[in-house]
Amino acid sequence: MRQIVLDTETTGLDPLTGDRVIEVAAVELFNLLPTGEVFHSLIDPERDIPAEASRIHGFTNGDVAGTPKFVDIAEALMAFLGDSDIIAHNAPFDFGFLDAELFRCNRPALDRRRMIDSLAMAKTRYPGMPNNLDALCRRLGVDNSMRGSHNAILDCQLLAQVYLEMMGGKQPGLELAAKAAPRLVTLEVEKVERAALLITPPTEALAAHEAFVKAKVKEAIWLKPPFASDETA
Repeated sequence: MRQIVLDTETTGLDPLTGDRVIEVAAVELFNLLPTGEVFHSLIDPERDIPAEASRIHGFTNGDVAGTPKFVDIAEALMAFLGDSDIIAHNAPFDFGFLDAELFRCNRPALDRRRMIDSLAMAKTRYPGMPNNLDALCRRLGVDNSMRGSHNAILDCQLLAQVYLEMMGGKQPGLELAAKAAPRLVTLEVEKVERAALLITPPTEALAAHEAFVKAKVKEAIWLKPPFASDETA
């Protein structure tokens, strides 16, 4: 089961008012465990980054100067995402920004059926409690001591661990069993209709078998009623 944990950083909160993506990161999971495969890119938003946004994620105009535009990384990003489910914390936010960027590139929007919102999962599991990424890390024992700002690649790595814990945690026994299990290969076999073949032993063989049974088996139950036929009873 391949899944992608994704996070974006942006110039603001609303793509409909002109805010743009300035960083995108994605981490590959296979059977709920990180594989080490990642996608990461800073992006030129083609506009200024407001000071209030910089205070949240730490990126300034100078940090993204000379970086590729979204159109330059769109194909590589879509190839990395493939057709896998996409996990994000407050996923509608990230999907909305990526859809706006994809629209500018004349590319189709992301299929919402692929969206897994870890924030919605956390609200269901921990109703009435803080469910931001920092709070979940503390609650689930995930070390977030390196998280000084909203860096997308670090957030993806932390969210991957949080998501794993919310899905039940790592179970090494099951992981080893999965690795040891042989791959099941299904072969297509042509169906052939065959008529039943009745084999009747010769009379001499039947007589020899009956004599052997009478000599070796005393009071055979199948020779007594109700098993025996009228002829043998």
